[in-house]
Order: sequence, then C-alpha cells, then structure tokens
Amino acid sequence: MIFGRFALADALGVMLAHTLKVDGRSFRKGHVLDSADLTMLREAGVTEVSGARLAPDDVPENDAAAEIAALLGGINTTTRAPYAGRSNVHAVPRGVVEVDAECIDRLNLLDEAIAIGTLPPYALARAGQVLATVKIIPCAVPRRLLDACRAIVASSRPLRLAELRPHRVALIMSALPGMSDKQVTSALGATRARVEALGSRLALVLRCAHERDAIADVLRQTLAAGCDLVLINGASMTKDRLDTVPAAISAAGGEIVHFGMPVEPGNMLLLGRVGSVAVVGLPGCARSRRSNGLDWLLHRLLAHLPVTREHIMRMGVGGLIRSPLESEDDSDDGGDAELTVAPPDAPHVAVLILAAGTSSRMGETNKLLAEVDGVPMVLRALNAAQASRAASVTVVLGHEGTVVEALLAPRPARVVHNPDFAQGLSTSLRCGIAALPADARAVLVMLADMPRVSAAHLDRLIEAWDPARPAIIVPHHDGRRGNPVLWPRALFSEMQAVGGDRGARELLARHADQVRRVEFDDDAIFIDVDTPADLARHAAPPPGGDG
Repeated sequence: MIFGRFALADALGVMLAHTLKVDGRSFRKGHVLDSADLTMLREAGVTEVSGARLAPDDVPENDAAAEIAALLGGINTTTRAPYAGRSNVHAVPRGVVEVDAECIDRLNLLDEAIAIGTLPPYALARAGQVLATVKIIPCAVPRRLLDACRAIVASSRPLRLAELRPHRVALIMSALPGMSDKQVTSALGATRARVEALGSRLALVLRCAHERDAIADVLRQTLAAGCDLVLINGASMTKDRLDTVPAAISAAGGEIVHFGMPVEPGNMLLLGRVGSVAVVGLPGCARSRRSNGLDWLLHRLLAHLPVTREHIMRMGVGGLIRSPLESEDDSDDGGDAELTVAPPDAPHVAVLILAAGTSSRMGETNKLLAEVDGVPMVLRALNAAQASRAASVTVVLGHEGTVVEALLAPRPARVVHNPDFAQGLSTSLRCGIAALPADARAVLVMLADMPRVSAAHLDRLIEAWDPARPAIIVPHHDGRRGNPVLWPRALFSEMQAVGGDRGARELLARHADQVRRVEFDDDAIFIDVDTPADLARHAAPPPGGDG
C-alpha cells in the first residue's frame, strides 16, 4: 500500500483517506475514485487528494475488519456491516461474555494495524450489545496479516456468549429472636429485584429459625419443590465452614464448594451444592441492590457456566467493585414484605391441591404427613405449587384437617375444609372449585399424595395452556395418562357436578375432543402413595434424582 497525496492526474483508483466535500457532494473516507469522480473534482478546482493506492495483496479496511470480526464471534454472537474500517461483534440474546484473553492479546500483538477491544471477561451483556470491536487503523492491511489472524483462532473462537436461562429460585430466610422486620424486607426486596432483573423468578420464599436442622429442613423442601437455585439469607453472618448455614447445607446432603470471595463487597459469600443444585449463602451486602460479588456469581450460575473454587478465587483482580470509603448504609426496605408474589406475566391458572382423603390403606398413618426425602408429602405438594408459575394456590383439607393446616399455616395459600371428605374425592373437588379466586381462568388439579410432582411438571402444563384456545391439558408418558390435569374455566360448572370417588375422570371422556397431551420424560405423573409399601418404595429419591 502506498499512502500519500496524489495529483489528480494520478489519482485513478486511489482510496480516500479522509472524507472530501466538494460543491455539495461528499466523498466518504474509503471511497475509491473512478474517472467520473476525477472529472467532477477537476471541474471543482481540486488538484490533489490524500489517500492510498492498494497493492494486489492488500485488503481494504472495511473488508479486513469484517473478516477478523467473523473470526472472533462464536456461540450466540453476530456481526454487522463494517463502516469506517470498523466491524463489531454483537450479542444475540442476553448473556455472559466469555473471552479468551490470551487469544485476543495474540491478535493485537500481531501488528499495530489491527486493534481489537472486547468487554471484560464474564461481563453481563444485553441483547444486541457490542461485545467486541475490530478497528483497522490504516486504509488497508496485507493479506498475510489476515492469514495470521486466521491461524491464531483456528482452534476455537475467542468470543462466546453464554445465554442467561430462566431459573426457579428459592430464598430461605432464617431468623433470630428480636430480628427487625427491616432486615427481612430489605433482603427480600433486593433479592427479588436481583433475580427478576436477570430473567429468573423468585419462586419460593421460606422462613425458619436460624438453626442448622431448621435450615436443612427447608432446604430439602426447596429441592423437593423443583427449585434449581437456592439462596440462603442467614440471620447472622457465616464466619466459618462449620457455622450454621454451611452446616445446614451439609446436613441436607450437600457439599461446600467455597467459602469467601476476593470481591468487595461480597467477601462473605458461600457457595455449596446439593446434587446438581447450587446453594448460595448470601453475604450481608445482598440486602443492597448495589452491585456486589453476589451479582457476579449469579451471572455465571444463571448462564450455566461452571463455577468452582478456582473460578471464585480468580475474581480478585478487578474485584474491588466500589471504594470502601463509600457509605455502607445503602440497603433499601425492599417494599412490602409479602413472601410470595406471582410474577407480572403469570397466567391466571390456579392450583387446587386435594388433600382431604382418609388414608384408609395406610393404617393409622396419615399419608399426607408421611415424609418423602425428609419432607411431608402435603408440604411437598404445596411447595411445588407455590414454586410454579400458578397465580394462586388453594388446598382442600378434610381428614385430620387441623393437624395438616397447622403444618401449612406459615404458607400463603388459601385453605378450605371439606366437611364431606369421607364421601369421596368428588366432594373435595367440588369444594375446591367453589373456593377458587374469581379471576382464575383455569385450574390445575393436583393430588397431594404424588411426591415426585415438582414445580417443573406444573409449569410444563401451565405453559401448554393457551387462554385463546382453552383445552384440557393432560400429562402423558410412555403412552399413559397421568396427573395433575389442567382444566379451563368453561368446565368448572361440570366439575362441580361430578360425584363418587373418581374425581373428574369421566369428564375427560366426555370432552375428549378438547384434550391436549403434554409428553413428559419421567414417571412422576404416575407415582402416588396409598400404602406403606408405596411409601417405602418412594421414600428415597429415584436413581440419579434429587427429589
């Protein structure tokens, strides 16, 4: 490439180095002059231009920038048309940026003609945001430089985007005597805002005493409900791996991945796991909505990026998020203290839990109070319903209703008692339908003795329901129909007219043309507990499962 000022007589094929405006016409930087251009410039009195004459193996700046940008972008990225020697790599969905810093450094060290800038590794990027920019400094670069770039990135793309995935998040809040409401509401409000801002949902909030066994118990409940991320806001700060919160995680069958974090604020964060589910002990700064180490961890967890002890310990460089001289009193009151709030886009589907049966085949044991994986079956059903996307939960009680209600009392669910429960399942169904909220457009009828049905099963059925085309949504597996079943409001009156102990089964045959199947890949929709043998068989998690 020859760069300089060219007499107009020698400027045919010259690429302009700067935008040139003459007699109302603009010749943009990078424009290659042809004979018509030269005639117009000559008539306007221009005698010379500044630019470059490219050699046969030179690649113009726009083409070169676009070629390098195409080499950089990997999963969930895209490039756009180059301009002024620049080409950008953009995010397609919202996600977390993965950058091979060593590869980017090698590209930048090739030659001063190539300049590549990226977002920091593990930065959170919105959909469409620029992740990296490639700038060609001169008007063109020799082909050999682009070949060298291609060789450097031959093995893998140095820029990827891990998409944020929606999670069903549980928050456990432990309390000590005399603990102020402000501490509870600030932690709840900040956590809900943090989780929902990342496209996930605070699906289940449980409170308990700040004791190892109490926290372990509710931790088991969140896992049984189908939550795939658990946050624990301890009433007192964790100071050791043997302290209350980590001890509770271990007591629930989990392990501590790492305690502590080289990020300020966020030093006292704890990461554990129970099976495949991450359990995070929140640092005190989690009560604030300001950025802290918890945000960094959540970004990676919600993008399904691996987080190990080493990953956390490598967060120190750049980990001073704000000056320690800033005010520490930056918590907010989090708004109201309601512990469960349906998400703004929740469909008007109610869950109706039938829990009134006599447990006649269980002998003296009330099966609904029997524990599966350490959680009473009726509580498993309620937690799963509350962790789902349902707009409301109603529970019908009967046999030993006062005892069962006492177990459910801390939970924000509507409880109704069926005085005629001994006359069969249909009486509970009629009682429950009559008690549903007036705005319920469909009901998901759930049996409380099906311990493997989780919020994930319920959400699959709710997501299959279309208010514009109401149908009966029925779960299927291996050619068989199971429970629970979702019913549109148009059939509520018929459901209140059923009799006997068969529930609404006869309505499925009557309205077979309205049935829509949803296929499941597990048998949870068949598993119920009626006898001590059933309980013994299902009291432990299935192989490879965590309940």
